[in-house]
Amino acid sequence: MVHKSAPSKDSPTLQEILDALDDPNCRAILRETSEPMTANDLIDKCDIPKSTLYRKLDLLTTASLVREQVSISPGGGRVTRYERDFDDVLITMDETDTFSVTVERPPKRADERLANLWSKMGDEL
Repeated sequence: MVHKSAPSKDSPTLQEILDALDDPNCRAILRETSEPMTANDLIDKCDIPKSTLYRKLDLLTTASLVREQVSISPGGGRVTRYERDFDDVLITMDETDTFSVTVERPPKRADERLANLWSKMGDEL
């Protein structure tokens, strides 16, 4: 199983997270993705058109709030599932009136850490 969290950059911007959380369709997706779900499952659960769903999933992935899990199905095809990738989002303002965001993530399982390591090694080659 391969996990794809967010884009290539290390962390999303405050604006990317706010844009995702401000969107009602994104919030509906986040409510449903406490467990991995396919796009078709999300279309049914959230009552969102397919084209809209993929745009919202892209927005959530860019904000590092949802991750993709790609696996091989028993029939030989690939299956992509989407899962919420945070426990808490904390937005703060410091003494210089600068906003910052912290996304608290669940601990990664051993297989997730190994997949991430292999992915990074592949990027280096």
